[in-house]
Amino acid sequence: MIVAIIGAGAMGEAILAGMLHGGWSVGDVRASNATREHRDRIAQKYGVMVGDPARVVRDADAVVVAVKPHAVADLLREIGPVLKPTAVVVSVAAGLSLETLQSSLPAEQPVVRAMPNIASTVGEGMTALSGGASAGADQMAVAAEIMGAVGLVVEVRENQMNAVTALSGSGPAYLMYVAEAMTDAGVLLGLPRQLATKLVAQTLYGSSKLLVTSGEHPTVLKDSVTSPGGTTIAALRVFEDRGVKAGIIAGAEACRDRSVEMGQAS
Repeated sequence: MIVAIIGAGAMGEAILAGMLHGGWSVGDVRASNATREHRDRIAQKYGVMVGDPARVVRDADAVVVAVKPHAVADLLREIGPVLKPTAVVVSVAAGLSLETLQSSLPAEQPVVRAMPNIASTVGEGMTALSGGASAGADQMAVAAEIMGAVGLVVEVRENQMNAVTALSGSGPAYLMYVAEAMTDAGVLLGLPRQLATKLVAQTLYGSSKLLVTSGEHPTVLKDSVTSPGGTTIAALRVFEDRGVKAGIIAGAEACRDRSVEMGQAS
């Protein structure tokens, strides 16, 4: 199976690297980018075929579209005439609906909308997939195999995609915001910044791993650390008083609403 990746920026290159690391042959993966310098670097670093979009998608069985949302429509119109009718187009552009994607491609072209996150660059991403009318089980399996090279994959209804964007797509930024606040707290409490950063990073990493591997609800794990009359409950009470949870929920709603706006403007 030949896969072409159009737009080998941070996300596109992460997918490319993840596929090769996962055992895909360099002969089965192709890449394109807007600048020749970047294409040359990709070719030298990974040994894959590079070229302009129309060249690399020809005869490809799957095409990953990883360009900026504003550039997607023109790209799809460019490559549409040379795509194999059975080639599945996987778009990772935020906010662009399946209808919008399909409108720039041949009518029956299989299309899958994907929402990964930045953790894909370290192989620990979370990607949600939603398929168009022509994307059957086989095409969804291909999309899942590709995106599975950089983390976990789930399939959702398209009307859930904006919520996915608000939760896992933008979620790493929320956690980095928390990490920044915790690190600053450590400095305020007298710790060197380097030490505070290390303590916070490992705490977030270990806690995430515990949440994933234990299968427990976050509330159960939170309560396991919270002793009656202890130090943790003192901090949690302040978070509640300051509206931390409410702020996170409101922020996710704002993110969801912006995703809807971006989709409507495309």
